[in-house]
Amino acid sequence: MEGTEKSAKKQVVYQVFTRLFGNTNTSNKPWGTIEENGVGKFGDFSSKALEEIKALGVTHIWYTGVPHHAVITDYSAYGISNDDPDIVKGRAGSPYAVKDYYNVNPDLAENPANRLEEFKALIDRTHRAGLKLLIDIVPNHVARNYEGKSSPEGILPFGAEDNRSVEYKRDNNFYYVPNEAFRVPQWQHGYAPLGGEARKDADGKFEENPAKWTGNGSRLAQPHFNDWYETVRINYGVRPDGSLDFDELPESFRDKDHKAHYEFWQSKSVPDSWVKFKDIALYWLDMGVDGFRFDMAEMVPVEFWSYMNSNIKMKNPDAFLLAEVYQPHLYRDYIQKGKMDYLYDKVELYDSIKHIMQGHGWTDHLPIVQQGLADIEHHMLHFLENHDEQRIASLEFAGDAERGRPAMVVSATISTAPTMIYFGQEVGEPGAEDAGFGKPSRTSIFDYTGVPHHQRWMNDKNFDGGQLSEKEKKLRDFYKRLLNFTINSAALMGEYQDIHYYNREHTENYNHRVLSYVRWSPNEKLVVVSNFDAREAYAFELKIPNEVLTKWGLGDGSYELSDQLYNTRKVQLTVEGGIGRMHVEMAALESVIFKLVQ
Repeated sequence: MEGTEKSAKKQVVYQVFTRLFGNTNTSNKPWGTIEENGVGKFGDFSSKALEEIKALGVTHIWYTGVPHHAVITDYSAYGISNDDPDIVKGRAGSPYAVKDYYNVNPDLAENPANRLEEFKALIDRTHRAGLKLLIDIVPNHVARNYEGKSSPEGILPFGAEDNRSVEYKRDNNFYYVPNEAFRVPQWQHGYAPLGGEARKDADGKFEENPAKWTGNGSRLAQPHFNDWYETVRINYGVRPDGSLDFDELPESFRDKDHKAHYEFWQSKSVPDSWVKFKDIALYWLDMGVDGFRFDMAEMVPVEFWSYMNSNIKMKNPDAFLLAEVYQPHLYRDYIQKGKMDYLYDKVELYDSIKHIMQGHGWTDHLPIVQQGLADIEHHMLHFLENHDEQRIASLEFAGDAERGRPAMVVSATISTAPTMIYFGQEVGEPGAEDAGFGKPSRTSIFDYTGVPHHQRWMNDKNFDGGQLSEKEKKLRDFYKRLLNFTINSAALMGEYQDIHYYNREHTENYNHRVLSYVRWSPNEKLVVVSNFDAREAYAFELKIPNEVLTKWGLGDGSYELSDQLYNTRKVQLTVEGGIGRMHVEMAALESVIFKLVQ
C-alpha cells in the first residue's frame, strides 16, 4: 500500500483554539459578550509566543476556528451580515458552522476589515518560527445561513444554483424538505439563546423555506434540540436512499498513489459539492496553509476524499491531512482509498488509555491495541486532549493533570504516528469554567472565555510562564522534555516490540498498572517503562526477552542504559543465558525512557 511517507523524525501538533489563546481577560461571565469576557486575536501569536510553542517540541500548529463561522457579535459596519441567535450555539458561535469559506473569523482581527491580511501575516510569522500550520475544513456541513460573500469571481457559494423544489439532485449542494419551512427546535432543559437575553432576533424564528436537512442528517423541518440545528448537511451525490450518484473507486486503488487517484477522477463527472470543497482547499494552500484537519470525515463518502486529497497532494505533496474518523472498521478505507495521512486514534488508544488513567483500565489492553493497528500504526495520530474531549485535569476525566504523565509518555513513544497536544494541557488546564453553551470539563468552543492556567503561562503576553505555580512549571517542563526527545529520536520512527506480556509472566511485582516496550533503530535502542498507578511505587527486575536481544545484537555481558527525560538515572542491563535483566524502580506516575549507551 502506498501510504504517507514517514518523516525522518516524529511530528508534534499543537492544537490551539485561536479565539481563546491570547485572551487575557479573566471575567469569565457565563454567556459574556466579547466586551465583557474578551477575545484573543491573530496578533497575539507574536514571534515570541510562536518561538515558545516551537521550543516546547512542536512541529505543526493547528489553528482551530479560523474560517469565518456564524457569530453573534455585530460586524455589520464591516459589511458582514448579522447572525440569528436561534441558529448560533453560544455567544461566540461554533467554529464548525462555517458561513464563508473564503474568509476568516472577524473576532480574530484587530481590524475586521483587514482580517484576511492579518491571517496572512500570521501564516508568515508561523513559518518564520519554523512551524507548519493547519486549519479546519468541515466538509459534512456548513452554517445554516451560509453566505460565502468572499467567494472569488467565478466561484458560486454553496446553494446558489440549487433546485430547491426537490429533496435531492446530484449537483445541489444541499438536501431540502420540499413545501416545508424550517422551524427552530423546541428548547429543552431551560435552554434559551444567549442565556435568555431579551433581543428582537432571539424570537424563536429563522427564515428558511424550504427547510434544509440538518448537519447531522436530520430530515425534519424542525430538528431536535440535540441535532446540529445550527448547520445544514452538504450533498455529495448520495441519494436519500443511500445509493451513490457518482463513480465508485475500484478496490485496486487501495494500493495506488495520489497521482493515480488524481488521474482516475480527471475523466469522471463529479458532484458540484466536490468541486467546491476542492477549490476551497486549494485556495488556502495557495495562501500558505500547510494542511488541514477534516471534521467528521467519515460522514462524507470515501470517493470524495480520494478526489479531494489527490488534488491537494498534487499541489503540495507534503500537505499534512488529518481526519476525524471514529469507526475502526472504516480506518483503512479512509487511509488507503481516501488518501488521508492521519486519523484520530480515539476509539482504540485514547479510550483505552483514558480508562487506565481513571484507575479502572488495565495496561494489558494497550499491546493488543497496537497489534491490531500494526499495519496502519503510522497513520493513527495520538492525543490525550483536544477541543472535543474532556481536560485530563477535569474531575470528569482524571481530576489531576499529573495522571497524564505516564499516559503522555506512552502516547508519544509507542508508535511512529504524530502526537498532538491541546493548548493548556501542558500546564494542567482543567476546563472548569461555565462559559455558557459550553459546559465544564471541556474548554468552551462556543463562548468568549479565558483559560486560567494557560493565561498564567501567557503572563500578560510575555509568554514566559511567569505566573505559573511550581507544580505547573514542572508539568510544562515534563512536556517540553518529552516532546523534544520524541522529535529528535530515530528509534521512535523505527521498530516496536512489546515486552509487557513477557514481564507479566516472568517478573515478580510487575503488574497491570505498569507498561513496558522497546523501540529501536540501527543506532538508538530504547526501553520505555511507565507506571500508571497514582499511589503505588514499584520495583522489579525488568526482563528483556531473547528475541529482542538477538535483534539488538546483544550477547552475554553488562550494558549501561541512561534515562533520556531527566538524565538523572543510569541502570545496568545484565545479559546472561539469553535473557536481559535490569533493576527498575518506579515512583507513582513515573515513566522512564532508557537508552542503551553505545
